Amino acid sequence: MELKIGKSMVQSLWMAWEKVFALGSHFRGAGTSRFGICSVMLKKHRGKAIICQDSTVIHDGEWVGELHLDNGSILKLIKSEGSDRAALRTARMLRQSMRQINEAFESQSEFKQVKALMGITLLHRGITHGLGFEQQAMEPGLFRRMTTIYLRLLLSALHPEGKNRIGQRTDQLVPMLLIHSRASLKDRFSPGQKLPG
Repeated sequence: MELKIGKSMVQSLWMAWEKVFALGSHFRGAGTSRFGICSVMLKKHRGKAIICQDSTVIHDGEWVGELHLDNGSILKLIKSEGSDRAALRTARMLRQSMRQINEAFESQSEFKQVKALMGITLLHRGITHGLGFEQQAMEPGLFRRMTTIYLRLLLSALHPEGKNRIGQRTDQLVPMLLIHSRASLKDRFSPGQKLPG
C-alpha cells in the first residue's frame, strides 16, 4: 500500500513538472499544435545536418516538427487498463495522430516550411512498429546524456514496474532519434494508404 502511494506521488509530481516544462517549451519554438495523443512543436533544427534515408537533408536553421506524446493520457490508460492494453491503445491512437499530422503538413500554412517530423524516445522498438519512422543514433555529448537521464526517469515514474524495468533493460534503453521526412510522412499516412498492424 505504501509502495502504491509512493508511486502515485512520484507520478503526480512528474506530471506537474511536465506542465511547467511545457510552458517553458513555448519559448523554444514557434508554436505547438495538438493532434490527438500527440503534439507537434515547430522549431529550427540546431546542429549538424541530418541525412534521411530518402536523401532529404535537414540543415542547421531549417524548420522541423518536434513530436511529443501526451504522457498524462498514457498514465491514465496505464492506471485504468494496465500496461499491455494501454500500449495497444496508445499505438492505435498514435496512428490516428500521425494521419492528422500528415494532413496538417499538407494543408496548413504554418507547416509548409517544415522539412521533417522528429522525436526522441527510449521505446523505439515498440513505438516505430507500423509507423514507419527511421531511427538514427543521437550525437554523443551532453544533450544525449541529459536526454537519457530524463527519459529513464520518465519510464521509472510512469511504468508500473518502475526501476525494475530499467534495471532489466539498461542496455536497450538508449535514446534514439525518430524521423519522418516530409515525403516519407506523406507516403505513409496519406488518405487511402493502408497502415500495417
